[in-house]
Amino acid sequence: MDFFDLIAQRHSVRAYKPDPVESEKVQRILEVARLAPTAANRQQFKIVVIETNKIKGDLKRLYIRSWFAGLEAPLIIGVCSIPDKCWIRKDNKNYSDVDAAIVMDHIILAATALDLGTCWIGGFDLEAAREILELDESWEPVAFTPLGYAQDEAGLKKRKPLDELVIYK
Repeated sequence: MDFFDLIAQRHSVRAYKPDPVESEKVQRILEVARLAPTAANRQQFKIVVIETNKIKGDLKRLYIRSWFAGLEAPLIIGVCSIPDKCWIRKDNKNYSDVDAAIVMDHIILAATALDLGTCWIGGFDLEAAREILELDESWEPVAFTPLGYAQDEAGLKKRKPLDELVIYK
C-alpha cells in the first residue's frame, strides 16, 4: 500500500471483531515501533501488550467510554515513556511524550497497513492503568490503543483545510 493511501485509510475504530490477531502481525507492528525515531535515539519507552480477556473486568476503570468497556478487540497496546531517561532540550523540555507519541503513531500506521484497527486513547485513568498493569513507577503511560480487526467501516474524516493549519514565511 502506498504511504499516502495508508494515511488516508487510517481511522479510529470503536467496534472490533473478537478474532485473534496473528502473532506475526503483532511482531511486525512491534518491530516498526522499535524502529521509531526518538530524541537522541535513546529509545526510553516500554510497550505493553495486553490480552484484553485478562483485564476485561478492569476495562471500564482504564477508560470509561462505553464502547471500550465492551471491547471485543483481542489486544490493547500501551506505550509508556521513561521521563527520567529521555533526552531534555536546553530549555528543559523533556521529550518523553514526543518520543512515546511517535512510537504509538508508528504502531497505529503499521496496524493499518496490516488491515488492523486501532483507536488512540489518551484520556485514560492514569492511576488505574498503573494499578491494573502493575507498571514500574518510573514508567509514564502516554497512550493506549485497542488492536484488532475492525467491525465497522471508516467514516468521513473531518479535517481543517490546509490554509487554517499552515503558515508560510
